[in-house]
Amino acid sequence: METAVWDDQSLLVDLDLEYVNFDDPSLPLHEASRALKLQRPVVHSLQTALNEYGITPLHLLSGRGHHLIWKVPLTSFAFKALSHLGHLPDCVRGKYQQELPPGGHSVPEESGRAFAGVGLVMEFLAHRALREATEACQIPIQLTAVEVGPIEHGREIISIDLSEYGDPLHTRAIRMPFSRYLKFEHAQASNASPLGASRFVIPLFEMDEEQGLQCMQDAAAVRDLATRASTAIPDAQRGMEQLIADYCGSKLARFHRYFYNCEHDAPDQWPQTYDVTPLGCLPKCVRRLLEEPNELLLKPAGLQHLVRTLTAEGWHPRHIAGLVRSKYERDYHLNPGWFVYDASLRADFYVRLFAGLMADGLDPLVDYNCKSTEEKGYCCWKGCGDILEDHRTRLVERCNHREGVFSTANLKHASTT
Repeated sequence: METAVWDDQSLLVDLDLEYVNFDDPSLPLHEASRALKLQRPVVHSLQTALNEYGITPLHLLSGRGHHLIWKVPLTSFAFKALSHLGHLPDCVRGKYQQELPPGGHSVPEESGRAFAGVGLVMEFLAHRALREATEACQIPIQLTAVEVGPIEHGREIISIDLSEYGDPLHTRAIRMPFSRYLKFEHAQASNASPLGASRFVIPLFEMDEEQGLQCMQDAAAVRDLATRASTAIPDAQRGMEQLIADYCGSKLARFHRYFYNCEHDAPDQWPQTYDVTPLGCLPKCVRRLLEEPNELLLKPAGLQHLVRTLTAEGWHPRHIAGLVRSKYERDYHLNPGWFVYDASLRADFYVRLFAGLMADGLDPLVDYNCKSTEEKGYCCWKGCGDILEDHRTRLVERCNHREGVFSTANLKHASTT
């Protein structure tokens, strides 16, 4: 069971952390203890950072990982600062003005902008976790569910899942304490081997994660926990003020300002701009992303591959997002379509996320090569590796440029058309 992130008194902030295995999605349920153990360096980094800001979140344990949740009152200075940071495309602003379910209310623009602002600040926090926890973590850490190459247990990652901040506020929800973890029920139904007792979402109250794992599989223990554990969402406005201030002075914030300093080409210009993007100079794996965007361009790893390649070609990242949007908004039979979610917001989010990792020196590009692309399932050809290798060489040079990969001396300000 879930409850809406949209609230009329506070802005709810949620950090979602989970183990993901692309080859065996039920593995974290079969081997729950291992899945939680692998996440410990990331959990420790995030909790340490939040504690430094005086933020003590509600800590929920779910079937695959953790949720850290706190709130920012709508009357607070922190909320106003977040609203000032956030960017809303006109199409999202229009959605927010509609009468929306369940109560037929519209989303106040200030709340929508603040939710977008939280996404920027959570990116900053996730970058810190990447820096601090990568060496101690036994498997790759990714921001959202980005496919990687296989290791001992297949293609597995720890995901700091920021994807909720790539959608409109009224479309997202967070898990409710003591409710059934429904992804477990779905996995149970589709698995040949039984996964055991049902799982419940619980607060980590006076217990460690191993004790929590035992509790969440015992309905009686969950009922007992519900009689004594607080699930109040803490007010963290003071801590958020300092976190926002640190974000605003960061290298990542400078990149975000650069990202939003230009706009997508307008849709009526697409036939003369994005639609005539030259594909002949691109590797076949990247051309395929643009020619078959459903579903390849909906996957984070596909978007990351496109962002890296077009950055090597000299594209401004906001125009990469504009190109992605132009594909999303065409008739490629995308399901469920963009009537509820928003193509412009989603394109901006993922391109900003992956370009931001390069701008902040956190994308080592170790998997930007033909072998890794094939292992991820995005290469169906042989013999064109020289083209991708050429792009990799150029991208490495850009990343090593003394003024940065997205400096004005190093990057075009318009799409390459």
